[in-house]
Amino acid sequence: MSQPATHASILPRVLEPESMDTAEEAADYDAMDHREVNARFVADLLTQQPAESEILDLGCGTAQIPIELCRQSTTARVVAIDLSAEMLALAKRNLAAAGCAQRVRIERVDAKELPYGDGRFATIMSNSIVHHIPEPRLLLADACRVLAPGGLLFIRDLMRPYDQAAIDQIVATYAAHDTERQRALFAASLASALPLEEIRSLVSELGFAPETVQPTSDRHWTWAARKPK
Repeated sequence: MSQPATHASILPRVLEPESMDTAEEAADYDAMDHREVNARFVADLLTQQPAESEILDLGCGTAQIPIELCRQSTTARVVAIDLSAEMLALAKRNLAAAGCAQRVRIERVDAKELPYGDGRFATIMSNSIVHHIPEPRLLLADACRVLAPGGLLFIRDLMRPYDQAAIDQIVATYAAHDTERQRALFAASLASALPLEEIRSLVSELGFAPETVQPTSDRHWTWAARKPK
């Protein structure tokens, strides 16, 4: 069940590192089973807009979502960026193994300071980068800058629960078979995430209707919106 939008968040935000900079952290993340979540993310994205032009993926990690996008769409082409060299090293190997290397270009880029021109992309997607960013507004504002007028923003992230018991329940439900380290990473991500009210406030500051952010599972919100023409 989704969290009520009127409830004030109780837990303070506890920031995670902005990027996973060690090979061990990247390997732990890559080994976690995100297949169902990734497949749903891509399917939801494609219902909003077909992959007919190059897509920018903010915080691609080990490229599991670009790979899934290539599986679900024969026309998909992606510029996949991340700040972590270790994550990108795994991403390159994963793309080669999946046969997607020709359709996904990997670049080491800070998503808060995108090196692309205004209006460069018709679609920008991101899954689970916002909770890594100390000031998410910087990330979202620059994403809006490089999005073409009429283009689609499709951003999904974890939603911070209201108490530690809720974090423990979510971890037990979705990471019961993961290692202790992987469960700790998941719990830390939940503690670092934004509550629904806060992300809605941020998109309002950027000129979008707060209702364009919706809770889409018991642990995720999704921002799906088009840039005004």
